[in-house]
Amino acid sequence: MAARTPLYDRHVAAGARMVEFGGYDMPLQYSTIRDEHVAVRTRAGLFDLSHMGEVRVTGAAAPETVQHLLSNDIAPVPHGGALYSVMCNAACRAKDVAWMHDHAGAASLDDISDSTALLAVQGPQAVGIVQRLTPGDVGAIRPFHFAGGTVAGVHATISRTGYTGEDGFELYVDAAWAPGLWDSLLDAGSGVGLLPCGLGARDTLRLEAGLRLYGQDMDESTDPYSCGLGWTVKLQKGDFIGAGALQRLDPKQPPHRFVGLRLPEKTIARHGQPVLAADRPVGEVTSGTFSFTLGYGIATASVDPAAADGSLTVDIRGTAVAAERVPLPFYRRAKRD
Repeated sequence: MAARTPLYDRHVAAGARMVEFGGYDMPLQYSTIRDEHVAVRTRAGLFDLSHMGEVRVTGAAAPETVQHLLSNDIAPVPHGGALYSVMCNAACRAKDVAWMHDHAGAASLDDISDSTALLAVQGPQAVGIVQRLTPGDVGAIRPFHFAGGTVAGVHATISRTGYTGEDGFELYVDAAWAPGLWDSLLDAGSGVGLLPCGLGARDTLRLEAGLRLYGQDMDESTDPYSCGLGWTVKLQKGDFIGAGALQRLDPKQPPHRFVGLRLPEKTIARHGQPVLAADRPVGEVTSGTFSFTLGYGIATASVDPAAADGSLTVDIRGTAVAAERVPLPFYRRAKRD
């Protein structure tokens, strides 16, 4: 039986279509994926991300331990800063936490996932919605930074981060307070078109923004350079798990190239479909969808570096469809005042 987040009853009451994802019953969509996607791009959307894992690392050895676990360098990160990274073990929550425990050294590592709920408010109206519920100035929190505060009377860690390509916040709260906070956010955003959003819109939004999904764009056989995440690797910081293997690779010539593809009109490529060059298989699609924002099919693919800059086609159920190589991300939000 799949696990449930603290917001499961809210999703069912709202008529969400529920699916199993990562061992949890999660909402795929409430209305339509398109409507929810457009809401985030033009207004705001509210997501339940409580299936994700959170750990707290403490003790004098905590900085050293985190440096050892991650490929990125936490040394330059200021107090209240946030950082994206990869861990060169490649797994999911339960396996990741067990692996981190095995390599925690002298630091104390606590899995607080089950006691923590994660809600995300994303979109052009996100700052205003959260601001209505907090006495602090959340607009002063810079991107990739976080602060403690109260939202709708609930203590929260307010992080200006997300997975949609839009501005917004991820709110970490005690699991018991999540349903009330969910209701308050929906109420605060009702006047500006906030919609609850499911996994379907989350996937189309993150793909437009060129963001990776574990299990599709990368797995335990993928190095960071081969999925376009070389910017998370800081070999100069010193030793960390995976450093030796990464030092043996050429960042400019990784085993695979991660590329963005534009497909004609409403053609949609899907994960696992072959990518061809001169009718020869040179890779495969990692993620693909129809871009509601751009109006055409988009996909990412892992391909042979030697073929990455040439003409490519995608084998879609036996039909070779021409694919235009385009830079990532497919969509980048306009800067607003």
